[in-house]
Amino acid sequence: QVDVVESGGGLVQAGGSLRLSCEGSSYVFRNNRMGWYWQAPGNPQRVLVAGISSGGSADYRESVKGRFTISRDNARNALYLQMNSLKLEDTGVYYCNTVPKIWESWGQGTQVTVSS
Repeated sequence: QVDVVESGGGLVQAGGSLRLSCEGSSYVFRNNRMGWYWQAPGNPQRVLVAGISSGGSADYRESVKGRFTISRDNARNALYLQMNSLKLEDTGVYYCNTVPKIWESWGQGTQVTVSS
């Protein structure tokens, strides 16, 4: 069971910014690559949009490069996603989890809605 809690989502106009946070148990974060996954409305699939190693090496899905920044605080077992220049197509539920997934379960996610 993955023990994480995501927060920070909300309703924002296109072009705006949000900062997502994820906090969890140490066993989830310890030495694991972590990532933010996005689930589009009506789509059951969760897509990895950004990942970061325990040492801070990050990579991004092409569609968010230059707009999103992933970071982590290992001492706090926390993961963050700074989302800038948000687009309508960024709308969805965002989840944090290990990369690759170790456990089948997910947190509750945090809803991001970008309006025009």
